[in-house]
Amino acid sequence: MRHGCGLDLEGVFSHARPMAIDSDLLKKFSEAHGISGHEDEVRNLVAQELEGCGEFSSDGSGSLFCTNGDSGPRVMLAAHMDEIGFLVQNITANGFLQLVGIGGWWPHTLLSQRVLVKTRSGRSVQGVIGSKPPHFLPEGQRNSVMSMEALFVDVGAESAEQVKNEFGIHLGDPVVPDAAFSPLENPFRVMGKAFDNRAGLSVMIEAFKTLCREGHPNTLIAAATVQEEVGTRGAKTAGVAMRPDCVIVLEGPPADDTPGFTVADSQGALGGGVQIRLFDPTAITNPRLAALAEKTAADAGIPFQLTVRRSGGTDAAALHLSGRGVPTIVLGIPTRYIHAHNGVLDLRDYRAAVELTVALVRALDREAVEALTHYLP
Repeated sequence: MRHGCGLDLEGVFSHARPMAIDSDLLKKFSEAHGISGHEDEVRNLVAQELEGCGEFSSDGSGSLFCTNGDSGPRVMLAAHMDEIGFLVQNITANGFLQLVGIGGWWPHTLLSQRVLVKTRSGRSVQGVIGSKPPHFLPEGQRNSVMSMEALFVDVGAESAEQVKNEFGIHLGDPVVPDAAFSPLENPFRVMGKAFDNRAGLSVMIEAFKTLCREGHPNTLIAAATVQEEVGTRGAKTAGVAMRPDCVIVLEGPPADDTPGFTVADSQGALGGGVQIRLFDPTAITNPRLAALAEKTAADAGIPFQLTVRRSGGTDAAALHLSGRGVPTIVLGIPTRYIHAHNGVLDLRDYRAAVELTVALVRALDREAVEALTHYLP
């Protein structure tokens, strides 16, 4: 499915290729607790899922790598583990938590939402985000967005001492949305938190396991990176540590098919297929790699959407600049309402992303990878 001159939704949704869609892996990763710099729970799950698939290593930032094979070009599948969230910034005398945001929050989405505070002992304490009630606000402030500094978390405590001594909450503890993974009435669609980027991470794991089981022509690296949401920090060290020759970044980018958009111009519609990113302000996709991805998808009958974005960025920003420069492409699963408590995605797009990742890796043999950077006449 080549997209860019209007989307044939009827054709997309009648797509009848056989697909095995199992959302259990996505559910497990969506519900895991792991903001930037606190990815331990997610990293442990990645290690469990990839056990027996290759040799594990890590870098000083905390990114986890699994390498399969020792010949051919070094092809990396990269997906960041972290989600946006908060840290406990202060505990008030009467037991409320004040927060600092980790990653790009839009305050419109926060009031009255449930959250989970992960304590140092590993317990999760439930709370709700609140603010001064509108009844007590001047009329000019009632319709304004509340700033992060004006919000707090109510964990039901009576004092700061109870928060610390009984609940075990301390400054710097990580906080995430409390949102369960939920199938929707449409059997292809699911709702949950942190699809940016647990969707991309799950795709990476599925594709890597398939390639390790069925074979590939590369030294294949699964890279689960840290701290993407605060400036692609893990990707910077991952590129240095693993020295890839080519990178496929798997992501959960924002969809653009909801009210307020012109659906005919959508480049990220649910059910439209895997998204192939050609450009964003942080990375220009290697044109030869983009062309190979398009051809591979078309030849295999995998539905896809092309996208050129005026804003945003991914781990590709750092990875394409590592070493002497690395051909890099981003494949995405369009997701509604990212950077909020509940996102919605289509499992057909998820499956298309797995299929294209597997097919593209198989196409990236030594000759194909070398051709991506053959610039001399």
